Amino acid sequence: MAMIFPGMDPYLENPALWPGVHSRLIVYIADFIQPQLRPRYLAAVEERIFLAQPPREFIPDVRVQQHRPEAPAGGVAVLERDAPVRVQAVPSEVHEAYVTFLDRHSGQRVVAVLEVLSPTNKYAGPGRDSYLAKQREVLASTAHLIEIDLLRAGPHVLSIPEATARAAAPDYRYLVSVNRAQRIRGEWELYPRRLRERLPRFAVPLADGDDVTLDLGAVLARVYEAGSYADRIDYVQPCVPALGDDDQAWANGQIAAGRGTPA
Repeated sequence: MAMIFPGMDPYLENPALWPGVHSRLIVYIADFIQPQLRPRYLAAVEERIFLAQPPREFIPDVRVQQHRPEAPAGGVAVLERDAPVRVQAVPSEVHEAYVTFLDRHSGQRVVAVLEVLSPTNKYAGPGRDSYLAKQREVLASTAHLIEIDLLRAGPHVLSIPEATARAAAPDYRYLVSVNRAQRIRGEWELYPRRLRERLPRFAVPLADGDDVTLDLGAVLARVYEAGSYADRIDYVQPCVPALGDDDQAWANGQIAAGRGTPA
């Protein structure tokens, strides 16, 4: 089934769905853009790995009785102690994928890095720390940095300061940021989008002034179809994260029209 919304489907932002959406986005971005890269360039899917502390879980009380020899008659009574069950929570290893663009003319040098943000990148913790470290590494190199934020929730983490982005487009919900290495690092090409707008087709810079075009909407449409999200999403329920009243009413109309039912 075709996508219901003209741009980003906000229901895909649900934390229960986003990891799968993110994984497919990365792979399909590389697949979509690869034919434009030949013969000089390659698109490679790389991984960033970090350790995340496990969430707090409810653990029922467990007691193991340790029997001690009975005290001799007339001796001092000794209280029996329960032996503890010793447990340790092990941090989980998190793998986050991103796309690198390699120049075959210079020994497969990385000429651009493309990131699609996840909630772990936006909220305080190892995921954000790891993302910001990678961001600083790219900005200090000769590689271009492309960042795609399709998540309305969470703090700003893109390389462009939020105040600068908001000054250019105060009411955006989604943002693509391109920072070219050949220019002053304090300059960005922005593609801000509101909920009701189509996702952008934008230039991905490579080497020697070469650019290729990424149609983000076409990639998302492929993700939506391949992941069977039309069947997996319960569009009867309110969106998570929540939409404003006006946007939810508009979304309800889109859903009704897309499914051929009265609004």
